[in-house]
Amino acid sequence: MVFLGRTDGKPMNFSNSTTDKTERLKDRNTLTDQWKSIDWTLVQTHVNRLQTRIAKATVKGDKNKVKRLQYLLTHSFYAKAYAVKKVTSNKGKNTSGVDKKLWSTSASKMKAVLALTDKHYRAKPLRRVFIEKKGKNKKRPLGIPTMYDRAMQTLYALALEPVTETTGDHISFGFRKGRSAKDACEQIFCVLARKCSPTWILEGDIKGCFDNINHGWLQENIPMDKRIMKQFLKSGFIYEGNLFPTDTGSPQGGLCLYGGN
Repeated sequence: MVFLGRTDGKPMNFSNSTTDKTERLKDRNTLTDQWKSIDWTLVQTHVNRLQTRIAKATVKGDKNKVKRLQYLLTHSFYAKAYAVKKVTSNKGKNTSGVDKKLWSTSASKMKAVLALTDKHYRAKPLRRVFIEKKGKNKKRPLGIPTMYDRAMQTLYALALEPVTETTGDHISFGFRKGRSAKDACEQIFCVLARKCSPTWILEGDIKGCFDNINHGWLQENIPMDKRIMKQFLKSGFIYEGNLFPTDTGSPQGGLCLYGGN
């Protein structure tokens, strides 16, 4: 039996199980107990520690160390548990993908943690739906991944986030962790409150920015596992029973870099 929860703050042991993996996954009661016994404070601490190490290696410009640490994080039990918890506790937890599966029980969540792996990983197509744009007659296409793919996206986003936050523009605020519109307003005030402040403010918008992002550029410039990224980007989408390719684009606000033209 695998021991998951500790109260003394020491690391949990996952290597001394003598139970066959298939048998473990079928035992719903055991899976439920394992999920409920996870120390989430310890999980958060472990993930944050690895992310901090990735950020420090990024600052030093040690790309090889960044890559090794990212691999360590994406193969960590703690990070996998965190990813599953995140996708099963957000607003989209009751929205399924093309496989119509939801992780609504403790057993299914624990089973997902144990099954989450990059080995032979192949992303399933997105489920295409259209939602109305606020104040407009047009509808916006939305691609919904399966729960498993969402967890994989979240897992790899955890490894990518320290790099992007370290190298990103310090005065950009869109889709940045720990930043909000209030932070943007504060920056605007600081710029405009001077005697030499500019008279005009130029607002720009790139038409179809996320719909037309070049996959080749992403593959060359984003520091993450290229094979996994390709699965995210080239998954395709299903609409009205037909499969369509995703050759360009990434949906705005996606968990990682998921393709959804």
